[in-house]
Amino acid sequence: MIEISIIIPVLNEETFILKTLNNLRTNEAIEVIVVDGGSQDNTVQLLQNMGVKIIKLTQASRSLQMNQGALLATGNILLFLHADTILPEGYDELILNSFSNSKIVGGAFKLKIDLSLFSLRLIEILVNWRSQIFSIPYGDQGIFVKTSVFREIGGFTNFPIMEDFEFMQKLNKRGKIVIVSAKVVTSGRRWQKLGVVKTTLINQLIILGYYLGVSPKKLVQWYREK
Repeated sequence: MIEISIIIPVLNEETFILKTLNNLRTNEAIEVIVVDGGSQDNTVQLLQNMGVKIIKLTQASRSLQMNQGALLATGNILLFLHADTILPEGYDELILNSFSNSKIVGGAFKLKIDLSLFSLRLIEILVNWRSQIFSIPYGDQGIFVKTSVFREIGGFTNFPIMEDFEFMQKLNKRGKIVIVSAKVVTSGRRWQKLGVVKTTLINQLIILGYYLGVSPKKLVQWYREK
């Protein structure tokens, strides 16, 4: 019986996807579904060579890709994983143990960024503190949720950005969110591209705009213009 379905949305991820998949400890209780949003590089070919289950979409939208993967998933638990994020050892047991508490409806892992910068260690502390106190982890922390609850709340809203933030707000209303002490390791490519200070400021601007009611379409324009 499938217990955990891992759903990975991808778009031009040939650089990272093999490492992510090779680090998954899979067995008969785990299924992996990769949802491609129209990659133009070798992502799909690499996945086909590995024999991974692939769903091909023509539209690149993380929310739509994750919802499509969830629609076809057969596991009791859904784990949404970014293509450049590595799960910790024993992630499956950690997730299953989390649900031993009947009040838990979902959760995520603590975050580690794969760059050796002191400033990013501070970012990690703040992210993990925020996740623990406010129960709002982000997508790069490996969000997991009971499949039944995911479907009851309608999955991810079709936002071009902040879909994970909005989803966790909905999930918080259904029960308790757990932050597993083990850490996922996510790529530091965003931080490398723009720098730690600029990336942090952009992230906070997007969050502030969301709370102020700025439309997700406008927010993603801000994000892409930076």
